[in-house]
Amino acid sequence: MWRAIKKTISGLTSFLLFTLLIVTLFAVISTQAADGEPNVFGYEIKTVLSGSMEPEIQTGSIISIQPTDNPAQYEAGDVITYTNPDDNLVTHRVHEVENGGEQYITKGDNNNSTDSEPVLAEDVVGEYTGFTVPYVGYAIVFATSDQGAFLLLIVPGVLLLMYSAFTIGRALRQIDAPHKEQKARENDLNQN
Repeated sequence: MWRAIKKTISGLTSFLLFTLLIVTLFAVISTQAADGEPNVFGYEIKTVLSGSMEPEIQTGSIISIQPTDNPAQYEAGDVITYTNPDDNLVTHRVHEVENGGEQYITKGDNNNSTDSEPVLAEDVVGEYTGFTVPYVGYAIVFATSDQGAFLLLIVPGVLLLMYSAFTIGRALRQIDAPHKEQKARENDLNQN
């Protein structure tokens, strides 16, 4: 019974370490390959670090946006991601469309008033698709930092190698045990 539990725990530990390593490796490589912005099936994954769109989009969530081909296509009520004058990405709802779609007045759902500056259509990156996963953004920001990459890539990799060495050593001891018993018996027979 105890041996079966140990075997299950061993397999689960290996699986979890390997999965963590692969997922983190995928996240870091896809982020680096896309110049810091992961791209999955043509949708860009963005991290939301403010509460201006709560409750629909929570702080620390990741969201999916559809990159735009026509930045003048949006209507009031659409949620767009755009680059603000400080060169930061912002995701807010279109409140009004001005100049035939050349600029937008935007507002965060959780803000009391519209944004102070209109958004030029050329600054629109894409439209929010409605897909959001709460709290994962915190993990992605951490994983793409230097400390996070070290902790989530190197540490699981080293743990996996150490665990593999331990497992191989244990298997070799189990293989070697019958040989040692055989030699001990032969020595006992030779001494008698």
